[in-house]
Amino acid sequence: MRRTTIALVPLAALSLAALTGCNPQGAGAGGAAASQDAASIDSVNIIVPADPGGGWDQTGRAVSDVLTGESLVGTAAVSNVGGAGGTVGLASLANERDPYTLMVTGLVMVGAVETNAAENRIEDTTPIARLTEEPLVVVVPAASEYQTLQDLVDAIVAQGQGVTITGGSAGGADHILAGLLLEEAGLSGADITEKLNYVPNAGGGEAVSLLLGNNAAAGISGVGEFAEYVESGDLRALAVSSEEAATLLPDVPTMTSEGFDVVYTNWRGLLAPGGISEADAEGLTSLVTSMHESGAWKDVLEERGWTDAFLTGEEFTSFVDENIVDVSGTLKNIGLIS
Repeated sequence: MRRTTIALVPLAALSLAALTGCNPQGAGAGGAAASQDAASIDSVNIIVPADPGGGWDQTGRAVSDVLTGESLVGTAAVSNVGGAGGTVGLASLANERDPYTLMVTGLVMVGAVETNAAENRIEDTTPIARLTEEPLVVVVPAASEYQTLQDLVDAIVAQGQGVTITGGSAGGADHILAGLLLEEAGLSGADITEKLNYVPNAGGGEAVSLLLGNNAAAGISGVGEFAEYVESGDLRALAVSSEEAATLLPDVPTMTSEGFDVVYTNWRGLLAPGGISEADAEGLTSLVTSMHESGAWKDVLEERGWTDAFLTGEEFTSFVDENIVDVSGTLKNIGLIS
């Protein structure tokens, strides 16, 4: 059986580092004076490129809380700019004039840029840091007839569009994982496209509503987005996509233990506008590094069940480059892009 793993380790690749050394776009709330002295950052804006309730929203608000709670900045306002797998938010970042703007990003956005053929691309931004990685989980309503992951996948193979799967944006991590599971079941790219009835959502809350209303047979999302509903008994978890058991759902089997040789974890990080000065990029990186080193951030990781996957600088830039190549290849293999 073939192992399908999206590796989350920095690999050698073409670098985006040159993008961080271009002329600054201008000064907004941070101000031109701040651009000359990156250490004087006293406020940041945080763009969450999704509706409230999902993993990106949780990440953006956790970053805001720690930055302000640890007095690393005075203010860290959060704005939700959802739609199209984060590409609407990406377009907003492209038009941002304040260099001290951070946007949450991750694997979902990498896939959405490709499937939506987005005009604005991650390569045009300034990578700041990778923060976390998190396994995904496949869940069903509590009263579902599907008792195992194999039951669910067999039903999709047999019934095709009659089995609705919901999750995050089209072409994002959740969608890709659904395709990988069907590929493991022996379907080709074209067959996957024909069989898979995937209903995308702009935020995790929408997927939960569909599941609790019995309007979807199963859902896929980050463990953190579904864990409380699994614990309450409203949803039942079939399998997680990590190599080992998930911290928040330790009793749920892995996909590999269920006979599907798929290991697939979702990363999240932060981007800044493209074309900001090197000093501003270094200032933001230093700020986020201080946040990462705080005890408050470690508490967030433990509470949310997120794995620390911190990367900055050229290592993070190279990781983003390589991830774009990997995800594009996977999307082609499972028939989500041509």
